[in-house]
Amino acid sequence: MDAKFFPSTFFTKPSGTFLLVLLIVLLNLLVLGLVQLVGQPVDFSLTLIFPLGISATISAILGYGIVPLLRRLKTGQIIQEDGPQAHLTKAGTPTMGGIFFIPVGVIVALVWTNFDPAVIAVSGVTLAYLGIGWIDDWQILRQQSNKGISPWGKLILQIVIAIGFCFWVFQSQPSSITDVTLPGNLILHLGLFFWLIAGFVLVAESNATNLTDGVDGLAAGNGSLAFLGLGVLVGSDNSGLMIFCACLSGGCLGFVVHNRNPAKVFMGDTGSLALGGSLGAVGILSGNLWELFIISGIFFVESLSVIAQVVYYKATKGPDGQGKRLLKMAPLHHHLELSGWAETKIVGTFYLVNAGLAVLAVVLT
Repeated sequence: MDAKFFPSTFFTKPSGTFLLVLLIVLLNLLVLGLVQLVGQPVDFSLTLIFPLGISATISAILGYGIVPLLRRLKTGQIIQEDGPQAHLTKAGTPTMGGIFFIPVGVIVALVWTNFDPAVIAVSGVTLAYLGIGWIDDWQILRQQSNKGISPWGKLILQIVIAIGFCFWVFQSQPSSITDVTLPGNLILHLGLFFWLIAGFVLVAESNATNLTDGVDGLAAGNGSLAFLGLGVLVGSDNSGLMIFCACLSGGCLGFVVHNRNPAKVFMGDTGSLALGGSLGAVGILSGNLWELFIISGIFFVESLSVIAQVVYYKATKGPDGQGKRLLKMAPLHHHLELSGWAETKIVGTFYLVNAGLAVLAVVLT
């Protein structure tokens, strides 16, 4: 094949538009492929595609009005000076974009499922975490610094919501909800210990997606893939949660239209905390904690890279109070940036990995 048709930058530095097309292709392939893997008829895929497509369309169209409004309201992102220097050019890009694409997915899901109780519950968690993120983003903008809600304050709010949701699940679901099925049909009867894990999952998942939101299109695109994979997994047992996942996947896709490189808007904590809380809530309520762990592999590795960086730095701290860094910068996507990877190469690679994780989760089910 003539090299001029496939220049080296096609793979090393793809465009944001190419990544949007890649995401759409991956979502469609996953719908068709995963539906076959779980043994559902082909028509089952339409049950996912329609709400996904409608949510994506509404979210994308709404963005053309909301993004200029956010710009007029001067919601420009404050960029950390100690971050990658290339990111300094993004200062002033409107943030808090989660305020429009998350509610789109939630509203479409609620209407589509005729306000299914399970969908109402996970929607409540989603919007509650969105509220925490919005307050945090607003404080950052008001103070014109990177300090919003204190870390402990944010954590306490997340835990309170997690406790409330877990209490509702405990009251409304059968006792078998505390059983976790592992590959090989190995069932763990966790009993009361399940609720500690469930609360941890909600808080950890929301913070993991928050850490992943650092490169144009990264968190939203991977969120879209994760929701779709989870939606296929829960479809045979809970059609309401399946529709919810499809709608949130579509909302994320519609947001990528505006968030792809070069991003015209960022989701902020408003969006990222809501995405993680939503994934965690569906995983808990559907009894798919193990599958959620696999599908959320990208988010897990991103958060693990931050933990490893902090632990290694403290463990190697010398008499001068300075420690060594395991990575050039955490999370992992920043390390890859500083290692010479283009933003878009990171995003494209993570998309492909996440799609593979979705397939793996279904295969191991």
